[in-house]
Amino acid sequence: MTHDQPLRIEIATPSRPYPVLVGAGSLTRVGTALDEAGLGPSQFVVSSPTVWGFWGESFHEAQPEAAPIIVPDGERHKTPGGVSRIYDALLKGGADRSAALVTFGGGVIGDMGGFAAATYMRGIRLAHVPTTLLAQVDAAIGGKVGVNLPGGKNLVGAFYQPSVVVIDPGVLSTLPRREFRAGLYEVIKYGVACDASLFEQVSRELGPLTRRDPAALVPVIAACCRVKGAIVAGDEREAGGRRVLNFGHTVGHALEAGTKYRRLLHGESVGYGMLAACALASARGALASSDRDTIAGAIAQLGPLPPVNDLSAAAQLEFMRHDKKVHEGRLHFVLPTGIGASQIVTDVSEAELLRALRDLGLRE
Repeated sequence: MTHDQPLRIEIATPSRPYPVLVGAGSLTRVGTALDEAGLGPSQFVVSSPTVWGFWGESFHEAQPEAAPIIVPDGERHKTPGGVSRIYDALLKGGADRSAALVTFGGGVIGDMGGFAAATYMRGIRLAHVPTTLLAQVDAAIGGKVGVNLPGGKNLVGAFYQPSVVVIDPGVLSTLPRREFRAGLYEVIKYGVACDASLFEQVSRELGPLTRRDPAALVPVIAACCRVKGAIVAGDEREAGGRRVLNFGHTVGHALEAGTKYRRLLHGESVGYGMLAACALASARGALASSDRDTIAGAIAQLGPLPPVNDLSAAAQLEFMRHDKKVHEGRLHFVLPTGIGASQIVTDVSEAELLRALRDLGLRE
């Protein structure tokens, strides 16, 4: 593995500014990065059995003082009960308010561990070392942490910024192909909603990206972090402009909840959500059919999405009614107006949504 000097991206959120360090070989320097971020001597690392099995020895070599807390991974484990296991381990390990928690895993581990850090003793220091592409380009940046309830995704949570994020694309070498592809859907989300040049870069370099070439991955990951960092700095608590990052997530979260978090990976759900948003925007005349075809083509290039034609459109609509993006009874929806541009609307009707869901292949 090549050891590059990491790129440093500053995330200037009002509550806590922090650096994101992106570079091949960054895992070998994680101890130094955590110490420089001021996490202190009492550190605990939350990880999953799979990630710790692959990379736990490397993490321990870089930061031998951190005590591991291993919890089950997967959206169905991202519950208040799952976080309780982290609380219990912190208590058993003697963690007080001077302790720090490091998440070492994908988005679920980051969400659970981050929520535990935000709430244990009313808040202890936090760092993220994300190990999936989706977490590296999205979930680890911006401070959203939380857990699911049976009625919907991330309905209990907080905004809680880390002290540092350390990203090593080398750990993606053990990521299953489907999981890696799921992260690329999130990259496409950034390109469509916010940055046309990023969309073009991904389309142009899809070959080396899917081969997980660090030379291709590092600039794409860094570009996503910069886009999200700039948006979050201007709207840390999602009062306005940050909502653009929900492109594809309204329908996506409904599909995840409707399949009990067992069929679709988060990125795959976002892929479907982007297609639904494009259908809505196209039907309204807000998105040119040529742009819709280009976006759909980019999503299709990543491989087939799991089938959803057995799902009821009406049932998914019910999940959307309970989505946390509903504000004062109105569902806020992000619609693309071109590649690299989007708008937030609050007047999408149920009839429009049902048509878009049927466009995805859902049944009546």
